[in-house]
Amino acid sequence: MEAAKNFEDTLVEQMKDPEFQEEFLRTKQELAILDRVIQIRRKAGLSQEAVAKRMGTSQSAVARIESGLLSGRLPSLTSLQKYANAVGKQLEIRLV
Repeated sequence: MEAAKNFEDTLVEQMKDPEFQEEFLRTKQELAILDRVIQIRRKAGLSQEAVAKRMGTSQSAVARIESGLLSGRLPSLTSLQKYANAVGKQLEIRLV
């Protein structure tokens, strides 16, 4: 009887599929961006509500910005700039 595969074994197997690999890497990058945005907000000691107040918008709009990053719906550059300013950061976009 074959032992149950763990996550790592399954992932190694699935990564052999080029379509899966492409989607996995894209999603991984999006999650890293979302994680960084939320880390910055939390490190600044700010709630979504506090960020919203600084941006002149609602908490739900800030939640949509953050959740949009998770689902691949990127906010406008204007919204990202306002968010960056609200958390005390500068927006920098680079192509590398």
